Amino acid sequence: MKELAREHENRIEEVEPGLLGIGTEPSFAIGQRALLADGVLWDCVTLLDDPTATRVGRIDAIAISHPHYYSAMVEWAERFDAQIVLHESDCGHVMRPSERIEFWSGERYRLGPAHELVRLGGHFPGGTVCLWNGALLSGDIVQVVPDRGWFSFMYSYPNLIPLPAAEIVRIRGIVQTLDFDRVYGAWWDRVVVEDGKAGVLRSADRYLAALSGGLA
Repeated sequence: MKELAREHENRIEEVEPGLLGIGTEPSFAIGQRALLADGVLWDCVTLLDDPTATRVGRIDAIAISHPHYYSAMVEWAERFDAQIVLHESDCGHVMRPSERIEFWSGERYRLGPAHELVRLGGHFPGGTVCLWNGALLSGDIVQVVPDRGWFSFMYSYPNLIPLPAAEIVRIRGIVQTLDFDRVYGAWWDRVVVEDGKAGVLRSADRYLAALSGGLA
């Protein structure tokens, strides 16, 4: 951590009222940023230093979309005396066990009055999104793509391995039941500010059409 802090620092800024973004610069690892909303840290970054802790102020719980963002979650939890909640399907990817980690099961988990965790799977068996204040915090379980009207779903992004059609049908069915408009992906610029649910459903339909040979 000290070595990382020599040449890196965290950029911390409000991305909408009540929602704080935390990302490390210069870019580290895959360059994701975390989000902090109403005392819950969504996803995680590796660097944690005194200026970050001072600016953040309070974290009650940490929820993470999938194992690629586990990073320094235990360090963050210990610094802020916070609980970590992870889906049990991904428990085998935890490399640093801690009494602060609580595994949840099933399809939905209410994390206080303002947050609901929803297992979508796909990218990882326990792949999770978070509903908060009319927004979907999606990590890259539902990937916001450069054309902000569309989204993508993959088993492996670096290896460009798609998910099978049956998995997309299942994910689409779950998304259909959720209430959200805005979507915050895992990077600063991966944000859809309106009509996000319709975009996710439309993207799932296009994905299924492509797999069946239905795209010209």
